[in-house]
Amino acid sequence: MKKLSLLLFIAVIAAASCKKEDKCPFVDGSFSAPANERNYLKGYLASHTPPPVEDSTGVFYNVVSPGTGATPNICSRLAVRYKGTYIPSGISFDSTVANGTASFQLGRVIAGWQKGLPKVKEGGKITLYIPPSLAYGPNDYYDNGVLVMPGNSYLKFDIELVDVQ
Repeated sequence: MKKLSLLLFIAVIAAASCKKEDKCPFVDGSFSAPANERNYLKGYLASHTPPPVEDSTGVFYNVVSPGTGATPNICSRLAVRYKGTYIPSGISFDSTVANGTASFQLGRVIAGWQKGLPKVKEGGKITLYIPPSLAYGPNDYYDNGVLVMPGNSYLKFDIELVDVQ
């Protein structure tokens, strides 16, 4: 009887330890752009009206519309409409405007989006000005041998937060 009780106890412990966890694998990191990148954006944005706000990480932003729904966090699954342009040229490098929305988990995108998007709620619109260290960094990125993102690019994103899950 003691052996049966011991086996039953072990089986219960084993079953409990096999419980599927729904924990988010992402950690809200402490990113921060260096002073030279922040200063470049400050100079570039000096004449913008309204003047963008600088957060503690070096992301600059303007809340166009705050939204009224859920506030995203690092583990949220989002649907967004956006247009990305290079600073200072204004040349567009990516957009979902013509194709609908893009969906992703916030923890899987660039640090500038991770820090900027929680500043609005579902239904909100925001413009983000992101330094290279909070975007794609110093390295060039290629897709099938074609340069898609030059290293050290400063980026502007106009984003509408369509859905937060």
